[in-house]
Amino acid sequence: MENIYKIDLVLIVVSLAVLIGVVGYINPLVVAPLDDYETSETEILFSIEKADVLLVDDNIDFTTPDEYSLEDGLKINLKPGKYYWKAVGVLESDVRTLTINSEIDLRLEFDGEGYSVVNAGNVRLNVDVYNGTELVDKVKVGINGETVVSGDKIVGSQDE
Repeated sequence: MENIYKIDLVLIVVSLAVLIGVVGYINPLVVAPLDDYETSETEILFSIEKADVLLVDDNIDFTTPDEYSLEDGLKINLKPGKYYWKAVGVLESDVRTLTINSEIDLRLEFDGEGYSVVNAGNVRLNVDVYNGTELVDKVKVGINGETVVSGDKIVGSQDE
């Protein structure tokens, strides 16, 4: 009778070891991006194995997630802000965070005849153009956008 208990104990231990190994094998493997990743780049590369779907949301409850089919080297464009994301396969990965910081980069370029305002940042900009102290124009410049202006002073701010 005592041998039966020993055999049962061995079977239970082996079964638990196999179960732990199988569960670890089917968990999504998240390679990139790292948890709590911060950047000002808006194009994010996701590298995830053992999962079929990526869920990205701006709230931790995932009430309105964007869903992406996972493929090798999945890149998605996100606006500046804080995001929560997880990979879903047979099991779900832990919820991770990603923050895209706003980057304002307003440049003034001279082409020989006039000036152009160039938005080299990752958010839309409102630009006020002055001649002396007089406001002569108000323009919006999109991301990677360029607008010809005439004045001697420009002031830019993030478009809300």
